[in-house]
Amino acid sequence: MFGFSDKGNLNLITQALAAVGCKLEVIPDPTTVHFHLPNDLSVRVHREYDDFIQELVSKFPHEKEGIIKFYSECWKIFNSLNSLELKSLEEPIYLFGQFFKKPLECLTLAYYLPQNAGDIARKYIKDPGLLSFIDAECFIVSTVNALQTPMINASMVLCDRHFGGINYPVGGVGEIAKSLAKGLVNQGSQILYRANVTSIILDNGKAVGVKLSDGRKFYAKTIVSNATRWDTFGKLLKAENLPKEEEAFQKAYVKAPSFLSIHMGVKADVLPPDTDCHHFTLEDNWTNLEKPYGSIFLSIPTVLDSSLAPEGHHILHIFTTASIEDWEGLSLKDYEAKKELVAERIIGRLEKTLFPGLKSSIVFKEVGTPKTHRRYLARDSGTYGPMPRGTPKGLLGMPFNTTAIDGLYCVGDSCFPGQGVIAVAFSGVMCAHRVAADLGFEKKSEVLDSGLLRLLCWLRTLA
Repeated sequence: MFGFSDKGNLNLITQALAAVGCKLEVIPDPTTVHFHLPNDLSVRVHREYDDFIQELVSKFPHEKEGIIKFYSECWKIFNSLNSLELKSLEEPIYLFGQFFKKPLECLTLAYYLPQNAGDIARKYIKDPGLLSFIDAECFIVSTVNALQTPMINASMVLCDRHFGGINYPVGGVGEIAKSLAKGLVNQGSQILYRANVTSIILDNGKAVGVKLSDGRKFYAKTIVSNATRWDTFGKLLKAENLPKEEEAFQKAYVKAPSFLSIHMGVKADVLPPDTDCHHFTLEDNWTNLEKPYGSIFLSIPTVLDSSLAPEGHHILHIFTTASIEDWEGLSLKDYEAKKELVAERIIGRLEKTLFPGLKSSIVFKEVGTPKTHRRYLARDSGTYGPMPRGTPKGLLGMPFNTTAIDGLYCVGDSCFPGQGVIAVAFSGVMCAHRVAADLGFEKKSEVLDSGLLRLLCWLRTLA
């Protein structure tokens, strides 16, 4: 899990837990991901940066200089981010304060804001196979290739895995949510479960409350939506009242695909003793990287925490991109049959590539489709966030937390800086700070506010 270390300013999950008086025990992951790629390219992303660079250079010795230069630019961005106190970029007093304290770091981030990782990589690297590997590096972050992945987003992930490292919470990732919920309640908050919001209540154009599926209504000074932009503007708010800013966003971005997920329990002896926790597999053709079912993600949490499964067994979580359109219009019988067929093929590919005998070792299996993600996560089409329609200008096109609706804020992967654990957590931190300023808990200047928000709106039109 990214952002879960005890180092730096980008360990945002650790900070969020600490803010509600909680701390979780974690297990460091020595290998972020083990890539299994076309042309028998196998690369382990080691926790130690020098070990990773050494392994990558050993695969592409003729590109040693380019490899070092590209990842050095990533570190330049990461170190700039990590040196700043991360708060809302929509709050001018904070923003100007950071600029006066760290002008070089702020200018560095501003320089890279409109740039994408693929363009930077191509400045230094020519080998098509290595550029394809960097596409895969970005794909596991953003579900798009490097040319469509903002350089700042890529740098956050490609460096944090070596700085703070990937850390797995003892007891499973579900412990994060449980711990946060417990901490919030202990701090005086109230959490309602099975309380689906069906609409946002407006009064003279201002967001003043929400209506639940059971008819209850709750009113507040501030409404924060962590739904996708498509759910917020189109479902929770009527589509015909779509603000121009949201129209522009939906023209620039489309819904990223969802996933087909397979959760399995297997006999432990099917995995070699040195098996890594996380794998990414693309067997035969780079052109399949972004296609549905083309590449396979695999996580084996019991490699790090054996207490998660009965003795002598492992848990496998297999997932691959899939479109909800591929699962619509089926009868229940056909739907279940298709789940089994697609899962059988995916498992067969892993059996052939990684773990001979995998199918015969299965003791439990459960398959989820994009429809499952839509149902349980309440996300339009089961999407995992926005994806640029074309080649974006870095992060310029991403909306921030404030919206054109007074009193309504958005947070999550549809907001700056986008998808990924660190990015989404950063969005939450920024939103909390902006709301605090608007409610009078932080310093605020109405004149500077108005000017900055207009400037950010103009910048988004450039993308």
